[in-house]
Amino acid sequence: MNHVIKNIISPLPEDLSKEVIEDLVRSSTVRIERIVSNGHSSPESGWYDQEDSEWVVVLQGSGAILFESGEEVVLNVGDSINISARTKHRVLWTDRQRPTIWLAVFYRE
Repeated sequence: MNHVIKNIISPLPEDLSKEVIEDLVRSSTVRIERIVSNGHSSPESGWYDQEDSEWVVVLQGSGAILFESGEEVVLNVGDSINISARTKHRVLWTDRQRPTIWLAVFYRE
C-alpha cells in the first residue's frame, strides 16, 4: 500500500492573486479543503449558504467571518469554528501580511 504524505502548510501556491482552494479529501459524505487566502474576502454582494456544515481551523495567518446575524468572529492561528449548514456567512478579511491557511471540513449531519 502506498501512503501519500502531503504537507498542508507548504509549499504554498506561487500565484495568490486569487484565493486558492484545493481538495485534500472528497467523498459523498465529507470534503476536506486547504484554502489559501492573501488579503482576500468574500464578494460584497453574497453570502455563503451551504448545504453542508463546515468546521474550519486557521493554520497560519488570520481572518474574520461575518454572520448574517451581525456577529463577527476573528480567527487567529489555532482557532476553529463550526458553522452549521444553511448559516449564512462571509469572509470579511484575511491577513495581508502573509497568507492565511484554512483547513475546512465540510460534512453532512
